[in-house]
Order: sequence, then C-alpha cells, then structure tokens
Amino acid sequence: MTSLEQAMERPGAFLAGQADIIVVGAGHAGCEAALAAARLGRQVILFTMTLDSLANLPCNPNIGGTAKGQMVREIDALGGEMGRLADQHMIQFRMLNATKGPAVMSPRAQMDRTGYQRGMKEVLESEPNLRLIQQEITGLLISEEGAAEGVIASTGSLYRAPGVILCPGTFLDSRVIIGDSVRSSGPDQLSPAIGLGESLTALGLPTRRFKTGTPGRFHRRSLALHTMELQEADRIPKPFSFEHEEDPNWKPKADLPCYITWTSAATKELLTRNMGRSPLYSGVIEGIGPRYCPSLEDKYVKFPDHERHHVFLEPTGLDTGEMYASGLSTSMPEDVQHGMLKTVPGMEEAQMMRSGYAIEYLCVDPTVLKLSLEVKGIDGLFLAGQINGSSGYEEAAAQGLMAGINAVRLLDGQEALVIDRSEGYIGVLIDDLVTKGTMEPYRLMTSRAEYRLILRQDNADARLSPIGYEIGLLSEERWQRFLAKQEAIENEKKRLASLPVRKSELADRILTDAGSTPLKGTVRMYELLKRPELTYDLLAPLDPGRPELPWPVRESVEIQIRYEGYIRMEHDRVERFRKLEHKRLPADIRYEDIRGLRLEARQKLAERRPGSVGQASRISGVSPADIQVLLVFLEQHNAMRKKDSDSAD
Repeated sequence: MTSLEQAMERPGAFLAGQADIIVVGAGHAGCEAALAAARLGRQVILFTMTLDSLANLPCNPNIGGTAKGQMVREIDALGGEMGRLADQHMIQFRMLNATKGPAVMSPRAQMDRTGYQRGMKEVLESEPNLRLIQQEITGLLISEEGAAEGVIASTGSLYRAPGVILCPGTFLDSRVIIGDSVRSSGPDQLSPAIGLGESLTALGLPTRRFKTGTPGRFHRRSLALHTMELQEADRIPKPFSFEHEEDPNWKPKADLPCYITWTSAATKELLTRNMGRSPLYSGVIEGIGPRYCPSLEDKYVKFPDHERHHVFLEPTGLDTGEMYASGLSTSMPEDVQHGMLKTVPGMEEAQMMRSGYAIEYLCVDPTVLKLSLEVKGIDGLFLAGQINGSSGYEEAAAQGLMAGINAVRLLDGQEALVIDRSEGYIGVLIDDLVTKGTMEPYRLMTSRAEYRLILRQDNADARLSPIGYEIGLLSEERWQRFLAKQEAIENEKKRLASLPVRKSELADRILTDAGSTPLKGTVRMYELLKRPELTYDLLAPLDPGRPELPWPVRESVEIQIRYEGYIRMEHDRVERFRKLEHKRLPADIRYEDIRGLRLEARQKLAERRPGSVGQASRISGVSPADIQVLLVFLEQHNAMRKKDSDSAD
C-alpha cells in the first residue's frame, strides 16, 4: 500500500493533476461514472488507455435486451447517458417479448458501433467539469488510514483525488485466446491493463479470473443473406430515453434488418471431432465463462441432444460491411473456425474479417463492496462494471452511474443512494453482486427480479425520475415534462373510470371481431380495458370524446388498468419486503456472540456484514431460522439502547 506522501518521496515523482474524483477506464461504467460525478458539480479526471476506444462495443454492438432494456431506461430515468446516446445511433429496434406481457417486454436496438463511440467522446469532451486523459493507470494511492488518495500512472506521474472509481472492464490483466495462441491483450487487440491488478491484491482484495468470448466478424458481401430468414425491425420503433418519447422529430439513425440461419449436423460433427483442440477443454483457459452466453463448442457439450443452434447475422454499423454472427462465439483454432463456416447455411463462402476469440481477465469478489459500490474498509475507493464480476454493457453502465453518484455523495457527507430490489433492476443487479456474490460472469435477467411486474420498461421514469431530480441529475425541464406525463396518465384513468360504454351495434362488432364477449348492458370503459383481448386504441371508436394523448401515456394507462389487481398484490409484497430492508443491522454487531445462529450463518454474516435484515436474508447459507434469531436479537438490542438512552436522560 502506497500513500501519496510516500509516492512523492520517490525520485522524479511528479504530481501531474488533481481532482475531486478520478475514474479509471472509459468503458460504459467509466463514462457513466465520470459524467454523473461531473454533472453533480465535482471536478473529474477520466483516464483511458486510448482515446480512440471510448464506450467501445467489442462484442455484439447492441444496447438493451431482456432485463437489460429495462435497466437502460432506468439509467435514463436517473439522468444517465446511455439511453440518449443509444437513441441517436440506433440502426434497428425491436421490442423483445412483446406478446408475453409487460413484465418481460424489453427494448433492444442494434447500434452504429463507431457512431456510438464518437458520440460518447463528444459528450465527454463537452462536459466542463470533466478532464479526459489518455494514460495507463497502474497503481493506487491509499493513505495510512486506509482512504483513497489518488492513482499512479505507468509513466510514474501521480494524480490526487479523495474519490477513485475503478472501471477497467475486461482489460484488467487480460489475455486473448484463439486455439493454442495466447497473448496478453485486451478486446480488439488493444493493450491490456497491467499492474493495477497487483495493487488490488496488495490491498487484500479477493480476486478471480473470468472469461468471455466473441464470434468472428464477416464481410457482408460474402454472406448469402438472401437464403436466410429475414428479421426486420419493429414497424414502430420506440426510444430508450424518456427525453425522446414525445419528440416528433426523433427516429432511428437507420432501419437495417438482421438475418437468421442455423448451425447444422456437420457443424456439430466438426466441433465435436476437434473438441480436444478447444482451449476450453484443453486447459488453456483458466477463467470461468458465462453460463447464459456459452461458446458454440460449449453448447454442444452441455446440450448434446441439440443438433443445431440459432445464428443471427447483425450489422455492426453504417460505415462498415462487417456483420456480427451472434451464436457463433468460439475460441477454437482458426482452421476450425474457417471449417465451421462451411457447415452453416448461407455462410459457406464467408470472408472472416476478425477471428472469434476468448478473453480472460481479472475481477474482484464483489462481496467486499458496500451497496454503494465502495470497497469496505477503504474510504473513497469504488469499483464498477466487469471488475465486479458482471457482464454486459448495460450492467456496467448502471454500476458506473451509481458509483459516480455515491462518490459525490460521500465527498458531500451525504448518505449513499441505494436503489432497492423493489425500485429497479439496478437494485437487483447490485444487491445480487454485493450480497450473494458470483462465481461466473453475472448476467441480469427478468427472472432474477421478484417484483418484475412493477419493474417494467414503461414505468422506469415513474419509479426513478423523482430520485434523479432530487439528487440533481435531471433538469427542471425534464422534471416538468415528467410531472405532466404522470398527471395525464392519472387524469385519463379517472376519465375512463367514469365513462359508460353502452351496448350498441358498433360495440358488438368491435368486441366480437376482437374475440371478446359482447356487452349485455352498460359498463365503464375502465372495466372493459381489463379484458386481455382489448386495447386502448382498439376501443377508440367507442370513445369519441377521447383526448389526443401521446403513445407513452396510452401505453401506461392500458397497462395500469389491465394489471391493476396484480400490481396491487405486488405492492403488498413490496411492503413486506421493505419492513425487513428497513430493519438496519448495527455495523459493529458481533455475530459470533448471538446465540441461536448456526455456525455457517455466523461466519457468512461476519464476513459479508449486511446492512439490513433483508440483505442478510439473501446471503447464501443464512436460513429463515437464522433470520428469526436476528430479528429477536435486534429487538433486544434496540430495547437495550432505548433503556440506556432513557437512563442517560
């Protein structure tokens, strides 16, 4: 551990700069962290290995997806940047799970990859409180008291700051693997981050190695796309950012299709025959890969009964002919990769522009973090993104946003902002990582959220915009638009609750055509909308006095009315959840002294130091019986404190 004072005593030591907050790494986590801190009034330095790869999309160049799309809208509702930028560089939009109900509907869009990067660079350079520096950071400055003081660059230069946020992504001590070829490298043959990992282990932080993979990239002209299944964009695209919801001039940058093909029995035979050459099974790869996004060879091992797998050919931008082959992720030797293409219909003549590869990198066990993403025992040091064991651009951006907010709040002497599991997918993500930890790259999914019916993509602003406005990341103009939208929703619900719909020839025809039972008398429009086969727009002819409302208002009105009973039940569950979340556990509690706790529970609780009974209940190894013991202890503890306080008075 090196303090600033010790570092300044070295020959040639040079204090090159200082700020309130230093962010290391300009991937999606680092960009959001730096922008949030700067927009909240703090002076920020953002370091990146190269200014030409800001906000890179090295794997699939898309934003959103199942659960991820909801989280992008949450980032936007809080005042983050990802959603706005995604809207500007969208080249295909699809609403996933559109027929499966609002709880799992998720927006997803292909990006113009280089456009997105250039757009983020422009945003960063335009932020007056933010200084962008191309410099490799190899060490940390930590005071004797255990507080962040700054960072050390590879050149020996020193930079001072009481707040440091580390967001190195998959670059940390990374190596790229293709067959037997192993080289020290980051994604896209960029330089790895070497040295910073040693600083983390020197601090006693537990680390492990994870891996992820990417497929090859292929020239569009070499693909027989006309033989594949066409996957067109949604007819009506929708923006991620609530700023663009009612903007009549907003539209995607382009509207490009994707294409679907399949692997074949020959693909399976080839990979199975060469499985001994796979770095995954030959021992070359040491890191743990993602369960929910395995390489193609891993799919054939784990799902031997599957003869074929989907392959999605997706554009990577408007200024390139490169196509991304989602589903063909592999780290097989290049000769096997080329042979594999001959077995995939439509890719027989594919020209590979970039080979598929696996990348292995260092990350930290996230259970050493507080829910604020600050490292326990090291004041002012925050970790965000894939260094915490997560995967995905969206998960990284969400963590970066929260780390940036909480670094500022720490310096301002304010309580950390924690989004709980009932408020957002951001809360589910961070709580899962910090409370449960992860032994593999963590991927957010709707199934991880207990309250997903109220964590919908359409109501992210209703859930989180009040927080974004209160902390200062949402403008007054944006706030007033939000208030107007919520008022319009409530006014329309009240109007529909008092609007009678009488039996008529028109009503019978509309209901019958929709497969719904004709009316027997008069009903309120509000009740009619609870029928699943009917929609707000479908019933418009029966409501001639209907006001002109924008689609976000109509969508929210329809969902809130149709699922009213289920939403009420969900809120009741949330209230029970919050009772446990609000039962705070003393920071100095000695779990080994609590009688009735099982040994495993004592050890896990002492190690993790949960902040609440609710958080304790989600730790693996802590049983419901242990929670009851904790509740009894807490009641006795609080009673004793009250008695001592009364005696002192």
